[in-house]
Amino acid sequence: MPQHIGIVACSAEGAALCYRTICSEAPALLGAHRHPEVSMHTPSLHRYVECLDARDLEGVASLMLASAHKLARSGADFLVCPDNTIHQAFALLAPRSPLPWLHIAQVVACEAAARGHRRIGILGTHWLVASEVYPAQFEAQGLAWLRPGDAERDEVGRLIMEELVYGIQRPEQVTYLQGVIARMQSQGCDAVVLGCTELPLILDDGNSPLPTLDSTRLLARAALRRAIGVTP
Repeated sequence: MPQHIGIVACSAEGAALCYRTICSEAPALLGAHRHPEVSMHTPSLHRYVECLDARDLEGVASLMLASAHKLARSGADFLVCPDNTIHQAFALLAPRSPLPWLHIAQVVACEAAARGHRRIGILGTHWLVASEVYPAQFEAQGLAWLRPGDAERDEVGRLIMEELVYGIQRPEQVTYLQGVIARMQSQGCDAVVLGCTELPLILDDGNSPLPTLDSTRLLARAALRRAIGVTP
């Protein structure tokens, strides 16, 4: 029997994509209509946003931990969180968690190294881009990285939090993000991490100037492999 996957969700669009990916890609490995058992829990998004704005990582960890305990009681065997930003609190959360986790940035960094990338551009919310979530994991894999400039960081963050998390998708978003990625390419990046789980809804290898590392789907696939006992 596959293991039961628990999803600690934050924003709806990214969590839904993670869930759909697990369920839609599992049949290729398990057989028609088969996928692991999946449970999901999320508090109201505003609670995370208030903690992030206040730089209250202990508050973020407490919200994640509350979800973790609820998912443990539901029978989950391990946990994933399809939200890059709140992984800032991972070190505060992990020692108190009732279940083991897959770390989204670690999954992405391992994939980047496996693909032979050397310098990765980081896209995501303004909180994520300012954090050490991805730099720490990239450096552990011997990879270099690049953040957007301050103005780019703020605008990408606005597009995410004011539009994409609400399911608003516009061609202008893609055009702006293409410009940011092209600048990163000019500064030596050979790939870009879509470090917000909503970004893969509008960006992929087909419209990005650089190869993309889709954090949402990479995490979902890693969870699927773990659940069915398949190594990468």
